Amino acid sequence: MPDVTADVKRFTENFARIRAEIAKSIVGQEEIVEGVLTALFAGGHVLLEGLPGLGKTRLVRALADALDLDFARIQCTPDLMPADIIGTTILTGDERGARRFEFQRGPVFSNLLLADEINRATPKTQSALLQAMQENAVTVGNTTYPLAQPYIVLATQNPIELEGTYPLPEAQLDRFMLKLLVRPVELAALIAILELTTTGAETKTAKVLSKEDVVSARALVANVPAAPALVEFAARLVLATNPANKDAPKSVHANVRYGASPRGAQAILMCAKVHALAAGRFHVAIDDLKKAARPALRHRLILNFEGEAGGIATDRLIDEIVADLEAARK
Repeated sequence: MPDVTADVKRFTENFARIRAEIAKSIVGQEEIVEGVLTALFAGGHVLLEGLPGLGKTRLVRALADALDLDFARIQCTPDLMPADIIGTTILTGDERGARRFEFQRGPVFSNLLLADEINRATPKTQSALLQAMQENAVTVGNTTYPLAQPYIVLATQNPIELEGTYPLPEAQLDRFMLKLLVRPVELAALIAILELTTTGAETKTAKVLSKEDVVSARALVANVPAAPALVEFAARLVLATNPANKDAPKSVHANVRYGASPRGAQAILMCAKVHALAAGRFHVAIDDLKKAARPALRHRLILNFEGEAGGIATDRLIDEIVADLEAARK
């Protein structure tokens, strides 16, 4: 189909252009940039975990500039309240002295919301984002306000063992399509960062796409076909993370308390579709699913006491499950 071929080619080129534009400001984090773009076009939210100073906030700002998105930032602290995120109703008056209640919108009403150091906010405040992230709407009193599209929450967090942090509850974690681990850069990348940030020159990110382009790209992603066998692979992968499943690997039974929800399977499949389009294909391949497995599931596997005590990495468990499923397919 010529029209689909043209759309796929346009998506592939635009994906590469955005990645290249952001790379002018963010050096040495190519995997993280690709992961954030994948979630954006798949229609999901991203949790970025890493130590301070690794460029997480800078990445979000560059993304907003490249896509001309309305950008808002919340600096999460223990005294942050839900109304500081959603907004509040205040009593106002006009020139005739008439008084009425008026809803003042909070930073959640934006295209791209950066929740900086989200695990420094209390669980009550963290939960204020649940409806916005799941339903793309906010309810205040008896009124529901839809959020403008595209809408994406990018939250950063420090490793939870650092002082003054509150682990995100499972319901909040499950709202994030992907969890990306931001690791320290290599020597060459660090040198490039120093040359970029210590010379006084200002790096500006040029606009690559519009909001409407992002919405259209999301519609294209949703229409990418996946063979029934690949859909089944994604479903079996998620079911195998649940220790209540008798077919789960022994390592899952021994180390996992709760496995991934159906949102995990949705995340794998949607991200696989973006990977396919970014590679210039209008069909999902098995490698697309495997590439999406770690970031889509690592925060959805809740370890039990034995897993925590043994320092078991959820990425290792995911790799074992994928390997078992691939062996069963052959």
